[in-house]
Amino acid sequence: MTVPLIESDVLQETLDHALRGGGDFAEVFVEDRRSSNGRFDDGRIEELVSGRDRGAGLRVVRGETTGFAHTADLSREGLLHAAEAAAGAARGVGGGTHTVALGAPSPHPIAAGVVLPETVEKRRKVELLARADAAARATGSAVTSVTASYADARRRILVANSDGLLADDDRVRTRLAVQCVATGDTGMQTGHEAPGRTMGFELFDNFAPEDVGRRAAQRALTLLDAVPAPSGRLPVVLKRGAGGVLFHEACGHGLEADHILKDASVFKGQMGTSVASPLVTLVDDGGYAQEWGTLAIDDEGHPAQRNVLIENGVLTDFMWDVVRARKAGRAPSGNGRRESYRHLPMPRMTNTFVLEGATDPADIIRNVDFGIYCVQLGGGQVDPATGDFVFGVTEAYLIEKGEVTRPIRAAQLIGNGPDVLRMVDAVGNDFETWTGMCGKQGQSVPVSSGQPTVLVREMTVGGTAA
Repeated sequence: MTVPLIESDVLQETLDHALRGGGDFAEVFVEDRRSSNGRFDDGRIEELVSGRDRGAGLRVVRGETTGFAHTADLSREGLLHAAEAAAGAARGVGGGTHTVALGAPSPHPIAAGVVLPETVEKRRKVELLARADAAARATGSAVTSVTASYADARRRILVANSDGLLADDDRVRTRLAVQCVATGDTGMQTGHEAPGRTMGFELFDNFAPEDVGRRAAQRALTLLDAVPAPSGRLPVVLKRGAGGVLFHEACGHGLEADHILKDASVFKGQMGTSVASPLVTLVDDGGYAQEWGTLAIDDEGHPAQRNVLIENGVLTDFMWDVVRARKAGRAPSGNGRRESYRHLPMPRMTNTFVLEGATDPADIIRNVDFGIYCVQLGGGQVDPATGDFVFGVTEAYLIEKGEVTRPIRAAQLIGNGPDVLRMVDAVGNDFETWTGMCGKQGQSVPVSSGQPTVLVREMTVGGTAA
């Protein structure tokens, strides 16, 4: 039986103490995180470290003011001291008494069959990296550099608040990433592959390190034969999974409730109106499969749930944390997330994706006379207030007369999130996800995004072809 992070009587006393100054809401977030990371660079192990981080964040809300304190001291005295600091930060005039009665605990233990990475010998983790490295190098003699990295984390959390909520979760995530550099007549080209899931060491039953290394190397080798990307307004086909990051960044952030309430989203005032093609249904689902953004409860203790944000082109909901939901007079949606106990939660995406359509992906490509077929997108910049974005393309091909032909390099996709949503002309019957880390206001959290193969009628492609 797992030992509780904090006993319920100490949590209750801490919450009572936090509310003595007349706060409207108080919360204790406790975290115990174990992690390990390894890096295999150019044929040798460069780094293999493990660590543990424990602490608690205390939040007190009074009217429009939030007080927050965090501590690494999980003793009764340490928690009470942090509660007093948070209450003092939130305190204004007046006072009052609020007695907290915590409900029955809502535990979410690790699922059966999870192989905890902390039980796996470091030697086996190094062997994974060596296997990925060897497979990548064997893919082609032009591969000149390989970096393989491994990461795992087990994050136990406990959340209690003055509404009586008491819940905990035990999350395990594992990831392998390989980056390759290939050198040829066109210079140096880079390929990347990085699968990750909310699971333990059994991840490698589904993702063999050799396959990950070969895919990264093949991407780099393919780019050696790439031609400069064209420029202009062109049809763009996003391969399944590839465009997930575009929908996440260009549309998803604008559907987070803090942007809406700050009037910093292009979707402000659009509830119930058509904001996308009728072919588009966009969902955020924190309980979906074992994806990178999957969780049993969010970082405010509320169950993960499936939230339909856009249904058949119509805006139907936003993503809510506790504070914004209370302000709007509605229930939170399971989207309150934070990087660690040192951070305040905010509305964040979990697993965000476009649902499958009915079209064969081959037919989508066949109907494009000249355009771009995007297989993998890189980093980019997005303004949630306007929806304007710029994304780098790390793997793409020309579509010529209905066929995928030559690889292209140095392409960018430039556009506007709502415009892209409206110009979706076909949605495939396939589906795949993308794994990544999402940054917002200095905090980074694991997320997945995804989509079937999608045709965007027209998008600005920035390339270097004459």
